Amino acid sequence: MFQSIDFGLLALNSPGWGGALLAGFWRSIQLAAGGYALGIVIGILGAVAKLYGGRVSRDLAEIYTMTIRAVPELVLMLIFYYAGTDLLNRLMGLFGAGGVDVNGLAAGILVIGLVQGGYTTEVIRAAILAVPRGQIEAAHSFGMSPMRVMRRITLPAMLPHAIPGMANLWMIATKDTALLAVIGFSELTLVTKQAAAATREYFLFFIAAGLLYLVLTLGSNVVLRLFERHARRGMVAPR
Repeated sequence: MFQSIDFGLLALNSPGWGGALLAGFWRSIQLAAGGYALGIVIGILGAVAKLYGGRVSRDLAEIYTMTIRAVPELVLMLIFYYAGTDLLNRLMGLFGAGGVDVNGLAAGILVIGLVQGGYTTEVIRAAILAVPRGQIEAAHSFGMSPMRVMRRITLPAMLPHAIPGMANLWMIATKDTALLAVIGFSELTLVTKQAAAATREYFLFFIAAGLLYLVLTLGSNVVLRLFERHARRGMVAPR
């Protein structure tokens, strides 16, 4: 079977598809990193709203996280991309402006970030609740403002508790990029599908794509373990 496979199709230059696969792989990394970072920002805001906000902000954060966790991610991405673009164009039309051509990378990052934000909110909320109450009370007794307590005490102290969940969300973000193939974004999965369809070498290209995702996962594991070790310095190791 392997003798009939033309590995020359993985060459970086034409007629090989290796360069296109690597370009799609790079776009997948950009999507995952951008969406993950946006999800962290949304997650912090959502967790703070749930824990310290008023009734309205708590209810809005609860509706957001419940919706994200209840609706399949593919459906959410289709809603955010198509419905969101249509809504934006309608709003622009109300103000007399023309239609907006949404950048594919920016739209992909936004879609992944909105999905990630719902899960990140719960991870960060649970991590904040794991911080010993005495540390926060001690900071208040020194006259620190709530924002300074959050920035200098709560967030650094909750980080070791949040890392396992956040590491898992990063892995999910890298895989969610493949779902964007359904909206035509040229990331690794879509490029792989195009290459396989053009050459009829489905086994070769999908195995190559799987190996690229595996390399990303293994590399991410190494980085995340180093980061977790750094965040847990000075703490008693669990037995």
